[in-house]
Amino acid sequence: MKATSIFGGVQVFNIIISVVKSKFVAVLLGPAGMGIAGLLTSTTNFIGTITNLGLNTSAVRNIAGANATGDDKKISEVASVLRRLVWLTGIIGTLVTLVLSPLLSELTFGNRDYTVAFMWISVTLFLTQISNGQLVVLQGMRKLQFLAKANLAGTTASLFISVPLYYVWGIDGIVPALIFSSFGTLFFSWFFASKLKITSVRINKSLLLSEGGDMIRMGFILSINSLIAVGTSYIVRIFISRVGGIEQVGLYNAGFTIINTYVGMVFTAMSTDYFPRLSGIAHDNNIARNIINQQAEVALLILAPILTVFLVFINFVVLLFYSSRFVAVDSMIHWAALGIFFKAPSWAIAFLFIAKGHTRLFFYNELSANIYMLAFNIIGYKLGGLEGLGISFFVGYLIYLTQVYLIARAKFGYFFTKSFQSIFLIQFLLGLSCFVGARFLNEIVLYVAGAIVIAGSALYSFRELDKRIGIKNLIADRLKKNKQI
Repeated sequence: MKATSIFGGVQVFNIIISVVKSKFVAVLLGPAGMGIAGLLTSTTNFIGTITNLGLNTSAVRNIAGANATGDDKKISEVASVLRRLVWLTGIIGTLVTLVLSPLLSELTFGNRDYTVAFMWISVTLFLTQISNGQLVVLQGMRKLQFLAKANLAGTTASLFISVPLYYVWGIDGIVPALIFSSFGTLFFSWFFASKLKITSVRINKSLLLSEGGDMIRMGFILSINSLIAVGTSYIVRIFISRVGGIEQVGLYNAGFTIINTYVGMVFTAMSTDYFPRLSGIAHDNNIARNIINQQAEVALLILAPILTVFLVFINFVVLLFYSSRFVAVDSMIHWAALGIFFKAPSWAIAFLFIAKGHTRLFFYNELSANIYMLAFNIIGYKLGGLEGLGISFFVGYLIYLTQVYLIARAKFGYFFTKSFQSIFLIQFLLGLSCFVGARFLNEIVLYVAGAIVIAGSALYSFRELDKRIGIKNLIADRLKKNKQI
């Protein structure tokens, strides 16, 4: 909860900034502009995932392990190896994008009109990888406040860089905005990482092979999984572009930005501390089971009230974040919001596979999931358009939760506690009632009844969180300290 409060607070500011940025983008660029930006970034993300070797995740373990020893020399060695690797992988990513830019334009847009755009934004792969290396050091050493500040400053810089460029140049400002935003993110990640005062050391061949080899071995498996996930997302966007047009890609991006940014903030906030903590006790199945259940409970208790708000007031949310041209995503978000109820616990369980070092199990688990989710997305869009994509998200995560639960139960003796089952059942039924109401009730009745359900969900979450961490006492202590000051 401490990690969640730190990053949750940052994510709230990030959301405010994202709301403002999304509003400007929606008004200045429209669905077509958002579609172009989404295709450009998804393509470079795909290349980046291939070339970054999974260092963004795997190296956290190495930095955390070095930090646990308390040996400054060891920390310096591991950090120096990581920095060498991110420079190398960043350069490779840039060169690959630069060389393949005509092909990427052809594959992404069906023509070579965006070749120059891809050539220019190739530099963002280098800048992003260097930034990620700095953030990995902060996360591995559990400097959460510095990490939070770096993320917040980067997001703020992106807003103040992008909006003027979009205002002056419109769609032509997309590429400059991506490049200068990457520079801003790099500056702030470097600034806060430099506060750690980690000494650079000479990297000899044996040190590079021992430390770097360990990062790359695990990172390679993780990068393949990330590649599959990003590739799946890329294929879906290309499919939508070819079948429905670039505006449909923009609507798809807008809808899932709401889910992944404004709801996914909880996953971002928790994963920062959850993965290192779970890795430290993963050898003990009983302790791991308790931590996973606790994490899944907290995730649902925080997410459920947010999801009920989206289910009832999504029309207002879309108008607030975007414009009336984006209301077509309402039904897609309804289904996706229900799917988040299944994503939360499955997300908490799946981390166990990596924490235990079962990279092969993790790989095949994610590979199979991405295959059927890709199939669901294509079928869903073909049959039901944007709403079909929401349905595919819901069905995909329902199956995925079943899959990871059965694997974890068979391999590690994991099971859901009665406490989690109770929380899930109550909150899901409240969410389902909002979903049904949004489908069959008129607006006035929906808003009145929905507000009652949202209040019930929020009060239930507050009560359950108070049992676990004593929220009332924390608030009382804070108020007492403020009075004394």
